[in-house]
Amino acid sequence: MKTLNLFHLGQGKIHTLHELFLEQLRDLYDAENQLLEALPAMADAAHDASLKNAFLAHFEETEGHVARLHQIFDILEEDPEGKTCQAMKGLIKEGKETINEDATQNVKDAALIAAAQRVEHYEMAGYGTVRTYAELMNHMAVGTLLQKTLDEEGSADKKLTVISKIINGKIPLGHCSED
Repeated sequence: MKTLNLFHLGQGKIHTLHELFLEQLRDLYDAENQLLEALPAMADAAHDASLKNAFLAHFEETEGHVARLHQIFDILEEDPEGKTCQAMKGLIKEGKETINEDATQNVKDAALIAAAQRVEHYEMAGYGTVRTYAELMNHMAVGTLLQKTLDEEGSADKKLTVISKIINGKIPLGHCSED
């Protein structure tokens, strides 16, 4: 029977869920490492102290995510290297553009939060997917580790939402329609 290959993600065709799982884990590993490089600049660009602290706290949390991914790759006896996360590259590029925007402090902080939440949602989608794959393949210890990271990403997103409500409330609304 001929296998239908819908993916061709870098190192050849992917034929199994396990291969896709590893490819997605490597993507997340690279994404987290890219984020480690970007978060200090986001913290430096933030004006609001709670936002700056949230970025710094997430930097430390991201270091833990990388360590957890190393643990997962050790369990699976696989190498984490070999994949570049193009999506995170794009998200970080947008974040850098936000940092360089000519905007008031509160508007820039609001834009930084929007950029950070895009990153969080990308990561949550990725971790949710690989957690499901792990469970399907009976990698329960790996699934538990992935769920822990997924929970932390969700918590970071919620913190950003709380901060955004405060910051957004300080920004003039400009044009509003009366619906």
